[in-house]
Amino acid sequence: MHLEPPNTRLASLRDFAKHYLMIVLSILTALGLEAWIEHAHHVHAAEAASLHIRTELQANLADVRTSIKTNQGLVTPLRKLDDAVARDIRDGVPAGTINQYIQAHKEDFRLSINWPTFASQSWDVAVANQSASWMDDAVLRRYSVAYADLRETSDWISHDGTLLIDAPAVERLRTRIALGATVDPLDFVNAARQMINTSAETQSHLQQLESHLVTALGKDAESGTHG
Repeated sequence: MHLEPPNTRLASLRDFAKHYLMIVLSILTALGLEAWIEHAHHVHAAEAASLHIRTELQANLADVRTSIKTNQGLVTPLRKLDDAVARDIRDGVPAGTINQYIQAHKEDFRLSINWPTFASQSWDVAVANQSASWMDDAVLRRYSVAYADLRETSDWISHDGTLLIDAPAVERLRTRIALGATVDPLDFVNAARQMINTSAETQSHLQQLESHLVTALGKDAESGTHG
């Protein structure tokens, strides 16, 4: 800021006060203008970041809903196979007959889970350039919860999702079935239910994530609603 000195001599206290007031007003005006420009920049940056985040969350929500719907279909054959074998065991059907049924439906003895790839670039950028800090607190809190759940859900499938399955035992059963060897029906049902429970737990995590994404997006979530 540049201040011009008075061109005339200040002959009285009144002249000095007027000149002093002019300087103070000039400084306050300059500071106010600077603050307004900075505020406008922050508002624009926050709005742009929010738009990118909402677009990203909508894409994540659409992928999550697609996975939920797909997984419902993928686990259905395994559930039917488990139900049939368990019913035969309760009814006292001979193990040889049950094995024949298992062989006839061996392609259904598998765990298939559709898992979305989560995007978080827009959120990462907003945090890095501090535009997230200029958003409304309530909005920022909803976004933060949604992305935190994205990370937790991704970590679960990467690290904890397989803990429900005795992988070596399942693989031994699959090998025996693939070679046409007999298997213990109870071992088979136990392995099948581990796979079913893993699918159910995955669905639970995806549904919880869907809820948080819907909360974060509000009415915009409706554009991604599946039937």
